[in-house]
Amino acid sequence: MQDILEAIMAAEESNDPDRELAGVAGLPVPESYRGVVVRAEESRMFDGMATRDKDPRKALHVQEVPTPELAPGEALIAVMASAINYNTVWTSIFEPLPTFKFLQRYGRVSELTRRHDLPYHVVGSDAAGVVLRTGPGVTRWAAGDEVVAHCLSVELEDAAGHDDTMLDPQQRIWGFETNFGGLAELAVVKANQLMPKPRHLTWEEAASPGLVNSTAYRQLVSHHGANMKQGDVVLIWGASGGLGGYATQMALNGGAIPVCVVSSPEKAELCRSMGAELVIDRAAEGFRFWKDEETQDQDEWRRFGERIRELTGGEDPDIVFEHPGRETFGASVYVAKKGGTIVTCASTSGFVHQYDNRYLWMHLKRIVGSHFANYHEAWQANRLVALGKVHPTVSRTYPLEQTGQAAYEVHRNAHQGKVGVRCLAPADGLGVRDGEMRARHEDAINRFRGH
Repeated sequence: MQDILEAIMAAEESNDPDRELAGVAGLPVPESYRGVVVRAEESRMFDGMATRDKDPRKALHVQEVPTPELAPGEALIAVMASAINYNTVWTSIFEPLPTFKFLQRYGRVSELTRRHDLPYHVVGSDAAGVVLRTGPGVTRWAAGDEVVAHCLSVELEDAAGHDDTMLDPQQRIWGFETNFGGLAELAVVKANQLMPKPRHLTWEEAASPGLVNSTAYRQLVSHHGANMKQGDVVLIWGASGGLGGYATQMALNGGAIPVCVVSSPEKAELCRSMGAELVIDRAAEGFRFWKDEETQDQDEWRRFGERIRELTGGEDPDIVFEHPGRETFGASVYVAKKGGTIVTCASTSGFVHQYDNRYLWMHLKRIVGSHFANYHEAWQANRLVALGKVHPTVSRTYPLEQTGQAAYEVHRNAHQGKVGVRCLAPADGLGVRDGEMRARHEDAINRFRGH
């Protein structure tokens, strides 16, 4: 592994980094590597505990694991950096169920997928790194290519997947519903998960947008989601967070009018620094949408709607960008304009949503479910990053050994933007190939740093 890292690091000082990186093709693949895992034997360790009290630090372990053989259409990448997503948090606390159920189900698909059904699960759904090897049938990518990986793993053997790969019955989220994920020194991906690494970004910056940026693109911009247009008023929950931070940038880029909902003055300032002018600090303004565990407060829905109209000059949201779920969904349906769209994913505050259907059916609103993105959508989202139109939202990074702490902070919402993890990269700041472009966007790239 050290030889691989040294070959990649040689590109840092080289006038021809592509030539240096191509040299990894001649290096042997290690028989094992370090990965962040959960263990099947510990999947009941949090039984009886409240979700908030479950501690990812107790369940996530860094251990040596065997390097799997590559199947046709796959690639092995040396992972320089990865990032924390909510699916890693869910995996680490074994909610809504242990991910070993996913691995068992995938393992029954074929002899090749049986590799994934193991008593440990290497987690992580983001990665930036260098291709080491490709399996039979891969022609688009070669050893030495600098890449980022999106998290859609799909077999593409069913006709349904060829209209929209997210509808393929064998569609899975890599590193969550499959093994050999990105929080590791090596990772196994399908070749159609790979995209070019943005050359002006560091490894940790390039790794961070993959899941959330692509998710936001499909949810907000794509015709499979809300199909946002210029002038749309877009209510964005958690607008400075890992998902909302990208939705806010896309709304601004697309000529929409974001109304950013946050929970602190610091988060409000981050939204304003991105260019958003309409911001609601729900904590400062005391919005509480539930009277108790069983009863929502419709007076608070009305007060919230009035506050939105106050900011927008009397307009209700054309689109509500939903991801908190249970806590906010009733208010989201209520405040959307007549004929508007509530587009939803994730449900980080709870999966069981309650809303008053009168405000949906009588006002001709639509609820659209959105889940990650297909390859085309992920590629377009990555292209926006590579063009400097959308910027990463990394606030802090941790070494691989402290992945548990990184996941704990996301679990407790003690973070802004995205929390990165250095896998093989020995320090932040490495991997930049286009310094001139980076200099033009330095302030935006570092906007979330230190928060």
